[in-house]
Amino acid sequence: MRPLLLATLCLVSSCFSAAGGGGSPLSEGLCLLKTEFALHLYRTAAAERNGTNFVISPASVSLSLEILQFGARGNTGWQLASALGYTVQDSRVREFLHSVYTALHNSSQGIGMELACTLFIHTGASLSPCFVQQLSWWANSSLEPADFGEPNRTTIEVSRQSTGEGPGSPLWGQAGALSTQLSIMSTMTFQSTWQRRFSSMASQPLPFTCAQGLVLQVPAMHQVTEVSYGQFQDAAGHKVDVLELLYLGRMASLFLVLPQNKDTPLNLIEPHLTASVIHLWATRLKRTRMDVFLPRFRIQNQFDLKSILRSWGITDLFDPLKANLKGISGQDGFYVSEATHKAKMELSEEGTKSSAATAVLLLRRSRTPAFKADRPFIFLLREQNTGFVFSIGRVSNPLD
Repeated sequence: MRPLLLATLCLVSSCFSAAGGGGSPLSEGLCLLKTEFALHLYRTAAAERNGTNFVISPASVSLSLEILQFGARGNTGWQLASALGYTVQDSRVREFLHSVYTALHNSSQGIGMELACTLFIHTGASLSPCFVQQLSWWANSSLEPADFGEPNRTTIEVSRQSTGEGPGSPLWGQAGALSTQLSIMSTMTFQSTWQRRFSSMASQPLPFTCAQGLVLQVPAMHQVTEVSYGQFQDAAGHKVDVLELLYLGRMASLFLVLPQNKDTPLNLIEPHLTASVIHLWATRLKRTRMDVFLPRFRIQNQFDLKSILRSWGITDLFDPLKANLKGISGQDGFYVSEATHKAKMELSEEGTKSSAATAVLLLRRSRTPAFKADRPFIFLLREQNTGFVFSIGRVSNPLD
């Protein structure tokens, strides 16, 4: 299987005036705060998607908010810290997150994972030396010049970046070229293969029951292997099956939450997902040999992140009269005009092909416990050591 996730967060900042140690209490607390942020983001996005497929990258969103924290002051900084649950202005937090981001960037154990942030600076705009120094030190971040007065030219320049998106593309909104001074693009990319690969010869159709009771035949991967598995119930008593599949190098895993009852919709389970619940489930999984049936899927979507952040109380950041980002340039006038998030995730086995090996698989199912993702489920792409959630989403219909 070769999954690919690409998530992009673009925060377009405009000039208002024409003149223009793992295991420590700190690390454990931050890991829980990061997970809680991811789940909060998921629940907010889920409420807007009305039971449809979606994927969102908390890692990408939080990275850009952390960059903005370096430049935010006063109430603007307080609102950002309140939404994230922490502040990079705290040296202990800063050092821990920096060490985690550095370890991810340097990883080469058969897995491609990278967090990065690029600031596109309008020609002639000045930045605080302190902010520039903090940025260059943070999560593979960099500065790039951009001529926002010539959006087509800027788009060509930015297209050379890993995301392929930039000013002038639909993702960046319609910010006025004359007022835009600074744009932040944060990306998270992930590409790897399973620790134990699914065989393309074992693929088969799987009856998938959608939320409305509609049963579809969807392409599904299959393997019989040892996995981490557990059966739990949430605070409301809903029973769920939880499965964790490792990627090559054991650095990351895919964490699946599947209602045991096909009549239990995900919107009854989502409100009860918390960082402590996910942590508890993850620590209580047991190694079990199982028949695993997992549908292939590809999800791509775009969010108006500005509306999500405003609903969380991050309002000053988008207000030209209230935004306080003096730490970026030492001057008034900067505020965030656009916040858009784009994410994509693809799940498949390598060399995907249809197969008619159904009969053999059915015989094996009678002897081995089975995990069949044949109804809507929630997935989390997590880093193994810290539990950081890079991607989180929901599959309601694998064919959409």
